[in-house]
Amino acid sequence: MATVPGQLVWEIVKRNNCFLVKQFGRGNAKVQFSKESNNLCNLNSYKHSGLANKKTVTIQVADKEQGVVLGTTKTKKQNKPKLSVNKCVLKKEFRRMAKAVANQVVNNYYRPDLKKAALARLSVISKGLRVAKSGPKRRNRQA
Repeated sequence: MATVPGQLVWEIVKRNNCFLVKQFGRGNAKVQFSKESNNLCNLNSYKHSGLANKKTVTIQVADKEQGVVLGTTKTKKQNKPKLSVNKCVLKKEFRRMAKAVANQVVNNYYRPDLKKAALARLSVISKGLRVAKSGPKRRNRQA
């Protein structure tokens, strides 16, 4: 099977695809979002696109465990979508997970331009997974 260059795929897909969400403000499209699974920032741009790029990074919540799934795509398996994603479950504290994400994304020369977006996504997901402390709430005694 012949591979198609990412720029050509992006030119075909950028204005009309099933993942595109357009937010209208005062008659014209101001911001375009994307609901792709491999899009870290959910923005409709070539840099963040999971459809046009061969190397993509995704960070999602694990199903049953209280952890985070770090997924990267394999460049050799582009024609087999199920086998093309390399998933790793992270169940450590935040600093160790951040170090693991940074090592995978930047230090392996995978996609160093996505480091900031990956760490931001990891931060938001890990804050959502935290369990609130139980016990009575303390009242402020200042009146």
